[in-house]
Amino acid sequence: MNTAAKLSAYGAALALVAAGAWAAGTAVGPFAAPAGAQSDAPGPGGAPGGGNAGHGDGHSGTVAEAAQTDQPGGLASSRGGYTLAPTDTTLRTGTAQTFSFRVLGPDGAPVTRFDVEHEKRMHLIVVRRDTAGFQHVHPELDQDGTWRVPLTLPRAGSYRVFADFAPTGAKGLTLGTDVSAAGDYQPEVHKPSRKSTVDGYEVRLDGELVPGRSSKVTLSVKKDGREVTDLQPYLGAYGHLVALRSGDLAYLHVHPDGSPGDGKTAPGPKITFFAEVPTAGSYRLFLDFQHAGQVRTAEFTVNTGAAQSHEEAEPHGH
Repeated sequence: MNTAAKLSAYGAALALVAAGAWAAGTAVGPFAAPAGAQSDAPGPGGAPGGGNAGHGDGHSGTVAEAAQTDQPGGLASSRGGYTLAPTDTTLRTGTAQTFSFRVLGPDGAPVTRFDVEHEKRMHLIVVRRDTAGFQHVHPELDQDGTWRVPLTLPRAGSYRVFADFAPTGAKGLTLGTDVSAAGDYQPEVHKPSRKSTVDGYEVRLDGELVPGRSSKVTLSVKKDGREVTDLQPYLGAYGHLVALRSGDLAYLHVHPDGSPGDGKTAPGPKITFFAEVPTAGSYRLFLDFQHAGQVRTAEFTVNTGAAQSHEEAEPHGH
């Protein structure tokens, strides 16, 4: 083959490669948002999709931000122009210390105005990466935009910190970051369980988590074998439920059905929520409920769909 023929063949090959790349790019993009990942629309029972967790975020419409917005809450420390900035990411174990952080706005300055949601301007969830040591606390805001809260990490390990808030004039959102506590790390394994016992209370979870849709779950509270019918309001409801996806700890939509004083919601023994899970898999659920003036936390491990097991009926204690 002469030189001219070789050059012609080479040019034709380059054209074919370019055409193939264009076709592949057309097939892959643009990225589409999975339904149900974030929603501000009312959910079942009239509860907003923002609920207790995973609030919708604003974005500019770029591919990168669209992909980020499609994620469940808590997977990123920056979202919708806001950034969670802790003062220190290394904490001690076994002793109370002040954990402080700021929420930086789109202009890079600390945000100082927040709306009240569920009776608080900031909900801070702290849990170890293996979902042990769950805490739900409410920091106080300084005038300069610094949030502070006493925090005790009982054991060593890597912890995920979730800040659930709504800047005034903006949509609510949940940001997450990691902090670490040095020491001997002994991870825990949580078997499927739909029953939890804490301080003499027995709490049972009923209902199925169905990926891609709002799922009704009901928790029933007993004390020493008797139904509790005088639960006290906590954060504007008879219970507060946090759901975390095992593995990446995605912080998911959970909102209560009804509220104290609405004339139809009883103070126990049943508390109903609607949870939105995006994928099949294992989820950890944490119910904070108040009775006799004290808030307690019941823990559950639930699989979705075909992954459910009879082991879920076994009790889980603390």
